[in-house]
Amino acid sequence: MALLQRNEAARDCAAWARDGPIDASLLGKVLRRALRGGGDFADCFLEHRQTLTVRLESGRCQGIQAGVEEGAGVRVCGTPTTSYAYTDQVTRAGLMGAAEAAGAAYGNGAGARVPADLREHCFEPQPVSRSPLDVDLAGKVALLREADEAARAAAPEVRQVALTYVEVIQTVVIAGSDGSLARDHRTRVRGMVRVVAARGDSVQRAFAAPGATAGWEFFDGGRLTRTAIETARTAQRLLEAEPAPLGRMPVVVGTDFGGVLFHEASGHGLEADAIARRASPFVGKLGQRVASPLVTAVDDATVPGAWGSMGVDDEGVRARRTVLIQDGVLQSYLYDRMGALSAGRAPTGNGRRESYLYLPIPRMTNTFITAGRATVEAIIGDTRRGLYARKLGSGQANPLTGEFSFAVAEGYLIEGGRVTRPVRGAMLTGSGPQALMQIDAVAGDLALTPGSCTKDGQRLPVGLGQPHLRIASLTVGGTEAG
Repeated sequence: MALLQRNEAARDCAAWARDGPIDASLLGKVLRRALRGGGDFADCFLEHRQTLTVRLESGRCQGIQAGVEEGAGVRVCGTPTTSYAYTDQVTRAGLMGAAEAAGAAYGNGAGARVPADLREHCFEPQPVSRSPLDVDLAGKVALLREADEAARAAAPEVRQVALTYVEVIQTVVIAGSDGSLARDHRTRVRGMVRVVAARGDSVQRAFAAPGATAGWEFFDGGRLTRTAIETARTAQRLLEAEPAPLGRMPVVVGTDFGGVLFHEASGHGLEADAIARRASPFVGKLGQRVASPLVTAVDDATVPGAWGSMGVDDEGVRARRTVLIQDGVLQSYLYDRMGALSAGRAPTGNGRRESYLYLPIPRMTNTFITAGRATVEAIIGDTRRGLYARKLGSGQANPLTGEFSFAVAEGYLIEGGRVTRPVRGAMLTGSGPQALMQIDAVAGDLALTPGSCTKDGQRLPVGLGQPHLRIASLTVGGTEAG
């Protein structure tokens, strides 16, 4: 019964976003109330979100969490401050109360005028062939059980398998005092696979988490089962791993989650707030070479199905593709509305927030290095000795300097132009800007993967990615001199 009620709430949410009960006329009144005492700009962000998480461990369902959240926030921007108020009552009274509270910071007379009629921007809705709300809970548990059984059968030394299914369905409406009105409906699904393999005293772990901005059709064709099998085989293969070498050497970094290196070490430094604070190695470098000529990097919220894709950002600005670096030359930063206004630039559709509880800030969406012309075989074959970091793991980066340190979750030696033995304990350290300059080969096999990014206490879905690429010289920390 609870799940049925949740499904009905989601369908009510879709209707709410499309045609009421919060209409454009009321939103205009909310914005006028917010600006009654002053301010240059105001906006109202309304959100309805429903989530479901199902966990399976040791073949048994260990937890089911479902939730529905609804609320709205009103922001007033002016000189010298920005004020914000939110409410979990998406009603006329709740919205007017939030507008009154946000506008209370201003008392010097009337603010900016709000057009009599808000102009709705019509965007192409996200295609969803089959809503996850149309699949019952038993079907979602069955998806995990099938993947669990396949993982255990794939590798005899697997000792533990844990799987998680996640779905998030979010509807937003954003109205601005410039007369804009935008709506977006976002559906995301994801499966997470964790496998532990053991042989004697040796224990190895492997992890994969495919997902998409899509509906249940994402799992068609046994995608999660195939992922579980490959993850189990990876964990078993790593039982053969030797201690990683130590020193500077060429490093070939793999696709999809390999993009976390660019995201953390360079991407955050390209966000407008870091530039405004002068807390980035890319300050003042527009039009200058900041990477190898082989590198073109973009932020693109329009990639079909990618984890960070959307129709509009959380300020109602249409999603778009922004070229950050073109052939090694810095082209743009990532702007939200206010950052763009301060810099005299146009917003790039990167104003994002975790929920209605937060102010929007400049954030990445799907950020990646684009495909090159080399082949993976040629890059490996041209590397006499080095490290193949097929998958990166946890790490950290300092956006002020770009310095980073990332564990290699799955790594192999490259010897004589061939990938040979698996290694364990490898750690990549260096500087993001320097690593960009050291890229000397980029393959054509671009792939993206889901990720979660936390900044200023806000956790958001982002897409990470790149093709295989080689960094000519990078410090590899390990446990054996090489």
